[in-house]
Amino acid sequence: MLTPLTDGGERLDEAAFGPMIGFLLERGADGLFVFGTTGEGINLDPEERLRALRLAREALDGRGDLLVHCGAQTTRETAALAADAAEVGVAGVAVIPPPYYPLTDRELEEHLVSAANACAPTPFYIYTLSDRSGYPVSVPVVERVRERAGNLAGLKVSETPFERVRPYLALGLPIYVGSEPLIAEAVAAAEIAGSVSALASVFPEATRALLDDPTPERAATVGELRAAISHQPLIPTAKAILRSRGVPINHDVRAPLLPLTPEQAEAARRRADEVLAAAAR
Repeated sequence: MLTPLTDGGERLDEAAFGPMIGFLLERGADGLFVFGTTGEGINLDPEERLRALRLAREALDGRGDLLVHCGAQTTRETAALAADAAEVGVAGVAVIPPPYYPLTDRELEEHLVSAANACAPTPFYIYTLSDRSGYPVSVPVVERVRERAGNLAGLKVSETPFERVRPYLALGLPIYVGSEPLIAEAVAAAEIAGSVSALASVFPEATRALLDDPTPERAATVGELRAAISHQPLIPTAKAILRSRGVPINHDVRAPLLPLTPEQAEAARRRADEVLAAAAR
């Protein structure tokens, strides 16, 4: 889920949460994953994250599951965010490895166990995206966290290509695939729990259709649609296109991110429309 902002990205746009979440649910989303890579969570203050989480929970109103990403730079802040999320009452807490310092396996294990313990008994998910964290979560680390944290419930795996996803599928844990073009391949290899999808923050119906009918043709369309909105940075592009779809969300993003120019926004919308039109033929 995107995080609605206003005043040049300096404040939460509280009025936009309800309409945006309604749009997502009406078009096939089973629930929400807040403050992930698409949600700018790492750029928000802890107080903003807590306030936005409460707004999302209120707008969701029991119509689906609410998962929250609580990753932060330090273990202390990560654990505090995880504890806050559990107190609000969420269906799950997810944590990505802290970026910048490449942690050893032992350091990462301790970090993840601390986060899991902080939110227990709320279900805990490990979030793997080495393109953002800078290093992977090894399978042995996942296995050791599972031994020590009884609330480990699964993983959000946003790795690419598929060969980097495959080892996690053998763990016997629920897996949410993050890279939409890999959904069909993952389904063919093993049973997956679903997808936590950046594309679904704008086109939830496209990800929903692929999950319901994971054919190579649908996977190709979703890949083309994702590519169409990725010519410019994804978050401002997603906000611009979502607004063009009738959702009252501003183009604002938190600095150092920048919103798209009107010309860039129009070009992104046009590319996405062309993919959707071709798929409908």
